[in-house]
Amino acid sequence: MGGEQTVLLPMLHALQEEFGYIDDLMVPAVASALNLSRADVHGVVTFYHDFRRRPLGRHRVRLCRAESCQARGAAAVERTATERLGLRMGETSPDGRVTLDAVYCLGLCATGPNAMIDDVPVSRIDPATLDRLLGDLMR
Repeated sequence: MGGEQTVLLPMLHALQEEFGYIDDLMVPAVASALNLSRADVHGVVTFYHDFRRRPLGRHRVRLCRAESCQARGAAAVERTATERLGLRMGETSPDGRVTLDAVYCLGLCATGPNAMIDDVPVSRIDPATLDRLLGDLMR
C-alpha cells in the first residue's frame, strides 16, 4: 500500500457525508478504485467509530461514557435512555426516528454527565431530564 491508503480516509468521509453512512456494498467499489483489498477498506470502516455502517435516525442521542461522566452518574442516564427508547447503544429505532450512540468525550468534563441531542450539548443531565427530552423527541 502506498498513496492509495492516504486517499482512503478522505474518500470514506466524503461518501459518508454524501450518503450518511458507509454501506457494506460500497466497500468493494472503494477497494477497487484505490487498488486496496476489501479487507483493508472494511478494517478502516469498522475500526473508526466515526464511520457509520447504517443510516442515522432523524434524531441522534449521544451519551458520554468518558470517565468523568461515569463518575457523575452517566450509567443511570444510559439506563434511562435504553429503557425509554428500547434500544441498545449504537442502535437506531426500527421506525428510523432516533439513534442512540455512545461518545467518549464531549469536552464538558466539569459539568457531566453530558449528552448531545441533535447536535445540542446538554450538561448535568440526569435521568429525569433525559426522560423528558426523549419524550419530546418521540412526539
